[in-house]
Amino acid sequence: AEDGARWIKTLVNVEDHVFVPDIDPDEIGDQGNKFVEDYISRLTMLPLDRSRPLWDIHILNVKTSDAEAAGLIRSHHSLGDGMSRMSLILACTHKSSDPEALPTIPILKRRENVSHGLRNTGWFLSSMFAIYATVRLIWNTIVDFLLLLATVLFLKDTETSLKGGAEAESNAKRFSHRIVSLNDVSLIKDIMDMTINDVLLGVTQAALSRYLNVAHDKTNGNAGTSRPLLNNIPCNVRIRAGILVNLRSEIGVQIRAALFNRLLLSTTAFISNVNGPTEEISLHGHPIAYIAPSVYGHAQALLIHFQSYADKMVISIAVDPTIIPDPHKLCDAMEESLKSMKIALLGKGY
Repeated sequence: AEDGARWIKTLVNVEDHVFVPDIDPDEIGDQGNKFVEDYISRLTMLPLDRSRPLWDIHILNVKTSDAEAAGLIRSHHSLGDGMSRMSLILACTHKSSDPEALPTIPILKRRENVSHGLRNTGWFLSSMFAIYATVRLIWNTIVDFLLLLATVLFLKDTETSLKGGAEAESNAKRFSHRIVSLNDVSLIKDIMDMTINDVLLGVTQAALSRYLNVAHDKTNGNAGTSRPLLNNIPCNVRIRAGILVNLRSEIGVQIRAALFNRLLLSTTAFISNVNGPTEEISLHGHPIAYIAPSVYGHAQALLIHFQSYADKMVISIAVDPTIIPDPHKLCDAMEESLKSMKIALLGKGY
């Protein structure tokens, strides 16, 4: 880095990175979920020790609604992105059904598009489609660039009960997750002829609308539960989610950090998804019930991560509790939105 910091080789003492707190199950009782959430929230206020490799593991022998115990892996984002971390997990685990076999890595399947159907229609139609596709690509690139530039300079999301500010970067974060059926997501995808990402974004949009509808219902003391059909959301509300894909190496670190921070401050949420193993896996003989990734240290009050695992889709939500006090309501809204989509499609005879 420009301040002189650099990576150096060092000896790693694993015991310095693994923590197993002494927990009395009788004191926790049936509050295992809350204990784990509180523990993770406290971790967000404790910085990693920069005198040694920036990662640690916390093993909590606490039974929750989804697992018999919880293992927390915390690492600095400079060590890798979500895909590299998932690759590391897959390299350390084996199939639960076959302890000697490595996990099955999901393979990206290309969707058949219009160009496939035009291959045998003659060179003229194929050429016209190629020109159209190229022009559309150039146009979309220009529009996306202008929107990005406007977001960095002046275009900000509407101030809602979901949007944080600069203070959210230093606030403690709170985490919650919900496990839904990946088969339900795939069913909607197949019926609507779209991608998994399309379905997840649709679920997210519907869930945020539900949440804001309740949050803006100031006339109902029961948080809007008695008036579910009324639209309480103000008109002309802009809510966007940022996804960082690539930054060229020619730009300095400080400039990249400033641009990224401006994007976070101007948008409401951050959405990410990671493909997980297609079968259940085990770590040294211990079956893994679910994987729920997330991050903290950002200037947004809401982050949503989608993680596939076997036949499950894990929705992991991180919030600034000073802005969004109850992330469980968002999880409920996500689950209800997915169910509503499935019921609506099945009700039409699909």
